[in-house]
Amino acid sequence: MASAWYELTALTGQKEFSVTSIRMKDTGIAIEGEFDLPALAKLSDEDQVFVGHFIRTHGSIKEMEQAFGVSYPTIKARLNRICSQLKFVEVVPASKREGILAKLELGEITAKEAAEQLRS
Repeated sequence: MASAWYELTALTGQKEFSVTSIRMKDTGIAIEGEFDLPALAKLSDEDQVFVGHFIRTHGSIKEMEQAFGVSYPTIKARLNRICSQLKFVEVVPASKREGILAKLELGEITAKEAAEQLRS
C-alpha cells in the first residue's frame, strides 16, 4: 500500500489533486464525490516519513537527530516548516470542557453560551 502511495505522489508531482471515489474493501460499496486528502497526506513523501518517525520516537528530538543525522536546530526548523503546512484544531482542556458541560447540565448557562465558551 505504501509503495502505491509513493507511486501516486510521484505521478502527480506534488500537484494538488482530489479523490473522487472511495470503495470499502470488505463490502465493495463505493462512494463517489470529491474528497480532499487529509492534511498529512498532502505532505511530501520525505515529510511524511519524518512525521511518522517523530511519532514513533514519541517526539524525541534527540532520537530524531540520531536517525536523520542532523542537529537540533535542523529538526526544529523542519518541524516548524511542516507545522506551517497543517491546520490544527484547537483542543479545549478536559477540565475546562467538563466545567462548561456541568454548568450546561445544571441549567446555569444556555447551549449557545456553552458553545461560545468552548470556542473561546
